[in-house]
Amino acid sequence: MIAVPEEFARETVAREGEPGAAWLEGLPGTVDELLARWGCVPDGEVTHGAVGVIVPVRRPGGDAAVLKVSFPHPGNVHEPDAFAVWGGRGAVVLHARDDDRFAMLLERAGTAQLADSGDLDGMVTVAGQLSRVLAVPAPPGLPRLRDRADAWEEELREDAAAFPDAVPRRAREAAVATVRELGRAQPDTLVHGDLHPRNILSAEREPWLAVDPKGYAGDPAYDGGTLLKSLAPLFVDAEDLGGELRRVLDLFAGAAGLDPGRARRWAQFHAVQTAYWGLRHGSPSAGFATHVAELLTGR
Repeated sequence: MIAVPEEFARETVAREGEPGAAWLEGLPGTVDELLARWGCVPDGEVTHGAVGVIVPVRRPGGDAAVLKVSFPHPGNVHEPDAFAVWGGRGAVVLHARDDDRFAMLLERAGTAQLADSGDLDGMVTVAGQLSRVLAVPAPPGLPRLRDRADAWEEELREDAAAFPDAVPRRAREAAVATVRELGRAQPDTLVHGDLHPRNILSAEREPWLAVDPKGYAGDPAYDGGTLLKSLAPLFVDAEDLGGELRRVLDLFAGAAGLDPGRARRWAQFHAVQTAYWGLRHGSPSAGFATHVAELLTGR
């Protein structure tokens, strides 16, 4: 049986409580059953992400793969659906799936993350290029981002009431306008939903492949906001923060074949959401996110 990484176990119990502890107890047995079913043998050290373990394996015939088993959560439901649609184009290949156990047998990518490169423009360009490749028609059954628009607007309204002076009115109203004008009229395009440099891995058949998608249907420009949020620490010391933010978003949009204005509006919306999340949870990031939201407002 596999040994569950201690750090992963601690984080899972801290986040999920008793259900997490119960799931962890059965996890080694679940992995053994899946290995037997898919004819795989372990082939390396078990690693983990935020919500799942990654077991390097060899498939029948010797091909390298990984077995990923995630804690059951609504956010993980459509990950294999996205991989199935892409069929290895821009993302790792899905070999097999067990939806009841939130398990997948996936192509083994490299261990290097795009974030490790340290090249900001290179990271943004690669993310944009992958976004373009991954933007294909979404099948029925995937969650539509447009269906979240009402909840987004209500949450912004509640946050504004709870923290009336924290986020400037103009920035808050710009985020609401994005929800009303872009959020409710999104295309049925498959988008990653959490595209950032730590979810892009080196590979052999392609230089870079995406992993850990949410599997949403919506506006590909939405991922410009998730990308910028992940890169925020790199901008803290920028002399012209507003100019650098706009430059990076324009670079992403150009590589992805998107309207730069839409990418900036979604990024501003994400920044307002991040600011309010930080305020609700007492995070020091709230102030910087608010500043980002202000700088992107009306640009």
